[in-house]
Amino acid sequence: MDCDFSHEPEAIAEFSQKLQDYDLVIGSRYIGGIRIMNWPFHRLLLSYFASIYARVITGITFLDSTGGFNAYSRKALLALNLDKIFSVGYAFQIELKFKVWSLGLPCIEIPITFFERTEGASKMSGNIISEAVINVFKLRIKKILGTL
Repeated sequence: MDCDFSHEPEAIAEFSQKLQDYDLVIGSRYIGGIRIMNWPFHRLLLSYFASIYARVITGITFLDSTGGFNAYSRKALLALNLDKIFSVGYAFQIELKFKVWSLGLPCIEIPITFFERTEGASKMSGNIISEAVINVFKLRIKKILGTL
């Protein structure tokens, strides 16, 4: 979960409950409509289309692959080869979700409401966007080559 008060801590209980049946619980801002409060329109478009881009390129089924409110089971974390994680920026969110999904572990998206931060500043930059564009392709290629 983000540390800037963008996510509601009250939702953690539902995440914990879902982890009993799923290895990845994704807090989705887009399930059942867009639930993003007070975000600049350009950020909403960037996030929304980045998730579509990730779905088209990788085949991942999640509506919100870029969000940061997620829960991973111990089993999922142990199954990931953390030494092979190559993303640094926001692409990290896509990479971890894609790898858990690719392992065939059970995953679920649950609706959350996202609020514009009340503390801190965005780290979004051109470099982070470029990394995400490139790394989504890398993920697809690595999966095809069996080197994921």
